[in-house]
Order: sequence, then structure tokens, then C-alpha cells
Amino acid sequence: MRDGVLFEITKDELETGLRGFPVGYCVTSFVDPIKGLTYVGRPIAEIAYLDPLAAIYLLYYGEVGSKEQIAKFSEELAKRASCQPETLRHIEGLPHGGHPMDVFAAALLVVGMYEGTGDYREDALQAMAKLPQIAATVINSHAGWGPTPPSKPELGYIENFVHMLKFPGERKSELTQVMRMFNVLHLDHCGGNLSTFVGKAIASGLEHLWGSLAGAMTALAGPRHGRANQDCLEFVQEVLDQVGEHASPSAVEQLIRDRLKSNQLVFGFGHAVLRVEDPRATVFYQYAQKHFPTHPLIKIALHLRTEGTKVLKENPKISDPYPNVDAITGSILTAAGFPYPEYFTILFGLARCVGIAIQIVYERAEARGGKGTPIVRPLYLYKSR
Repeated sequence: MRDGVLFEITKDELETGLRGFPVGYCVTSFVDPIKGLTYVGRPIAEIAYLDPLAAIYLLYYGEVGSKEQIAKFSEELAKRASCQPETLRHIEGLPHGGHPMDVFAAALLVVGMYEGTGDYREDALQAMAKLPQIAATVINSHAGWGPTPPSKPELGYIENFVHMLKFPGERKSELTQVMRMFNVLHLDHCGGNLSTFVGKAIASGLEHLWGSLAGAMTALAGPRHGRANQDCLEFVQEVLDQVGEHASPSAVEQLIRDRLKSNQLVFGFGHAVLRVEDPRATVFYQYAQKHFPTHPLIKIALHLRTEGTKVLKENPKISDPYPNVDAITGSILTAAGFPYPEYFTILFGLARCVGIAIQIVYERAEARGGKGTPIVRPLYLYKSR
């Protein structure tokens, strides 16, 4: 049944990644094709500049917190913010040969082995609190930037994360604000995106929260999901190298047409659900225009925004010819002073683990009157090859 109506599944609806098939409820967020992402019914554009802890409180409790409530919530997380020294030593000892997301996923398992409680609610709070230190330790260790400074949650959620990063180079004043926005805008994205669904599916087998988050992060790591921001930045840089920072919009348009004609990909456009420009991207474009209008990558990204949409709209087979959030995030992070694309997906994971943890708590401890959802077991039909 779908919306109370019986329907027959056809062959065309199989092997489509379950797109469009309702399987449950999401109590934190929703993605409307036209209105875009909402957190607990509130448009993401209204939330973008919130303090990250206020946004996390909104998702966790399902309501806007008062100043006093958020302060108390912050105190609760601060008690849990630091991993044990032994845990951190094992994270720093993880292999550095693979992609940083491999290390991040492994680090979550390490924390679960040493500090997991087995209680979904408590481990969700532990994860929210410790994620800034876990992510910073993974990045510093993988990059060879040296030991991670002690966690100082009193600085603020993302302020503490930036404090713990030891990357070389200039720390621009806008970096913390950009990372705050990045965190808030990536906390959650409904219940059916790949990493969230995978994390909840793993937890449905009663795997603990840390193992479920680790699995979710391996799903996030793929170029069709979380690593798209890294690939999009490489695309913007490639366009910049070819046309130069002073290129006209028409030059960028021609480059896009040439790429499509030669069957090359144009990155940063389209979305599985949205049929408008991603409202999260709109927030970043507006910020970039105001704060980094002369940065070469931003200039090209802004041209791609207009010219890419114009060209893609000409193809009636393309249902969403508009930029998604990945089209601009890598460029704005670079412009703000963090030009390390190999770590962009960890920034994504730092945020998204929060939303996934909250959704896991609902499915394990609240759904179906507290019984929790059954183990995930979709039906696959046999077909000979």
C-alpha cells in the first residue's frame, strides 16, 4: 500500500534504490521537492545562522530551546566532550594510508570499544559531545599536523573544533563562521539518504550506536554521497585552470557545453528529491557573494551556478538542473582558509553523525510505542542472469 492505496510493483520500480518507497517516519527533518530541507518543520534558511548547539537541541528535542535550556544542554555535552587518553592514542595509531573517511569510520569503532555504554540515548549524547574531538584528532593525525590540543567545549561547539585543528597557514576570521554554517546545514537530511538509512539499518540488528555510525560513515564516504563536495571543488578548480578567474559567463557556458558534448561530467548539479536550487546552496552562495566576491574559486562557482543551470535546463530529461549544496561548499571552505578537500567529507560526517544518532534513538527507543522498528529486511525477487 502507498498512502492507503494498494498498488502493484512493476519491473521498472525494481533496482531503483528504493526511491519513492515509504518505509518509516523521520521525526527530525524533511526534504520537500520545492521548499527544500526543513528541521522540525522550520525552513533551513531560517536555521542556517543558528548556533550549532541550538540547531542540535532543535533536532534532539523537537522544539526550539530557550537560552536557559540550551545552556543546560551545553553543560550536559561538555561533561562528555573529552575522550579518554587511551581512546585518543588508539585513534592516533590508526593507519594513514587510506582516505581520511576510512580513518574516521574506524575511529568511531574505537570510541565505541573503549567508551560505548550500549544505551542508545546515552551513546547519542556521548557522540554529539565527542564528535568535534574525534574529527579533529583524525584530521590532525592523518595530515601529520601534530597532537590535538585538549578539548575546550566552553569555547563553543564548532569554535572548539576549530581550536583543536592544527592546520598550517592563515586562520581567516570567517573560517569559524563558515564551519558553523556548514555544520548546521549538514546536521540532517530526512531519513532516507544513504548514510542515514544505512546507519539505521545497521542499528535495526541491535548493533550499538558507534558501530552503526561507523557503517553510516562508510556510506557517506562515497563520491555519490558525502565525498561529492571534494569532487565538486576539484571540478571548480579544473574550470578555473581552463578559463581563468577573469573569464566571462559566456566562456564558462561554452566550457560546460563542450564538456557535455564530449560526455564529460558537470559536477554540483541535480538532486534526488529537490526540483529547485538547494536552499542550503543558496545560503552559501549569498554568504560567498558578500564575503569572498573576489576569490578566484568563488567567481567561477558563481558563474557555474548561472551558466550550468541555463545549459542543463535545455535538456528536458534533466528533472533538476539546479545546483546542490556540494557545488559551493568546497569553494567557500577554501576561500575561508581551509584548503584541504580530502577532509571535507569528515566535516560532513562531523555534522551528519548527529542527525543519524538522533534518528537511531527514535527507531530503537521510541518507534512503535517504544518497541523499536524491526530489523530491516526488504524483499528481493530472484532473477536468473
